[in-house]
Amino acid sequence: MNNWKEDPRLKGMDSQKLDMLDEFAERVKRTPKHNLISSLLSLNMEAQAKGISFSDSETEIIVSILAADMPPQERKKIDMLKMFSKQLTGRKKNVSINAFCFH
Repeated sequence: MNNWKEDPRLKGMDSQKLDMLDEFAERVKRTPKHNLISSLLSLNMEAQAKGISFSDSETEIIVSILAADMPPQERKKIDMLKMFSKQLTGRKKNVSINAFCFH
């Protein structure tokens, strides 16, 4: 997650969300790489507790930034979760689920 703050896709994101991502990035530095998915899910729970939700496009940006530093095995898990999420949301349009529960 080197220089993630410089990613141009983050420029339009709400400052409260960016602050939360900054806190999360600091935690990730201390998290073993094999626990990154769990940390991502933890971020979702914290966001919900604060009344913050990430749109699908914001989630995609966050995941792509995180996945850049993930080991290949973890990236495969992310890809499988994303595929599973798309299948779920494709079947039930009223269900607001994505692989990382940000929305």
